[in-house]
Amino acid sequence: MTKMYKLLFLSLVFSSTLVSISSYSWLGMWLGLEMNLLSIMPLMQNSKSILSSESAIKYFIVQAIASTIVMVSIICLMTKTQLTSQASIQSTFFLMINSALMTKMGIAPFHFWLPEVLEGLDWMTCLLVLTWQKIAPMVLLMYNMSFNLFTTTVIVSSMVVSGVMGVNQISTRKIMAYSSINHMGWMLSSMMIMETIWLFYFIIYATITINLAMMMNKYKIFFMNQLHQSMNENPMAKLWFTVNFLSLSGIPPFLGFLPKWITVQALVSNGAIILPVTMIILTLLTVFMYIRITLSSVVMNVSEQKWTKINTFFNSTLMSMINFVSISSLIFITIAFNMT
Repeated sequence: MTKMYKLLFLSLVFSSTLVSISSYSWLGMWLGLEMNLLSIMPLMQNSKSILSSESAIKYFIVQAIASTIVMVSIICLMTKTQLTSQASIQSTFFLMINSALMTKMGIAPFHFWLPEVLEGLDWMTCLLVLTWQKIAPMVLLMYNMSFNLFTTTVIVSSMVVSGVMGVNQISTRKIMAYSSINHMGWMLSSMMIMETIWLFYFIIYATITINLAMMMNKYKIFFMNQLHQSMNENPMAKLWFTVNFLSLSGIPPFLGFLPKWITVQALVSNGAIILPVTMIILTLLTVFMYIRITLSSVVMNVSEQKWTKINTFFNSTLMSMINFVSISSLIFITIAFNMT
């Protein structure tokens, strides 16, 4: 019975996002966002965690406030008066809508709820919040976004916040949250250039996040010391963890570097030079965070007993297939480097 109701609400989460991004009116978009909010709330409840209810309440309050701002701004824009017909007033309401959608995404400087909410959730719900829940706000954000001072400030602040705050964390869920903030900034810059680049970036980011979330859920890893212990107990798990962490950091020749490379190339081709250079420099903070995690885990080793089962990690067929995609992608990226 428990699995059936979770499957029902999970299908509602997926369908509500599709309703929101396929709607022709602002009202339909807002309705899809509300359906999405109400359907994910039961999935956040977990009897094994005392913090799940707190996270669900925080998520509900933040999302409800953002939805209210979106609805009020839409009503003001649709109300044709002498005041709302002015261009400056309309731009203010569009700015409010964009800010509310960014709050739903959890991008800096509207990010304060994301690490705290993820800290009380299990890994599968964290995966849902980090990947699928970003789709609807980002697609709606494409409709009325352009390169301006506000967008540039959001992108740069997401890089700074994710790098500075992520380095100081010992919780793996908070590290994934700040990593998501960093990648949201990259996706925001990519969607300003071309929607196809954003889609390509999001698919690769979701693939890497699925890898890490499934592994951490399998080994029940929530803090850094648990991560190091699990990696030392299984050499193959150490390899998968290292590759996926380095890929999420976006350094070559791993899979995560490819969308960043394409994004920088697209920005430079459109005449933007200062923004990609700034993004690359600030992303080095996040790269340092991931290299510090992987380096300490690879260098540090403990004695392994002969009866340690090396192949227990491969019991999950789905996990093995997804990680094989990440590993095999290194070959294709190397070929792409040679071709260019």
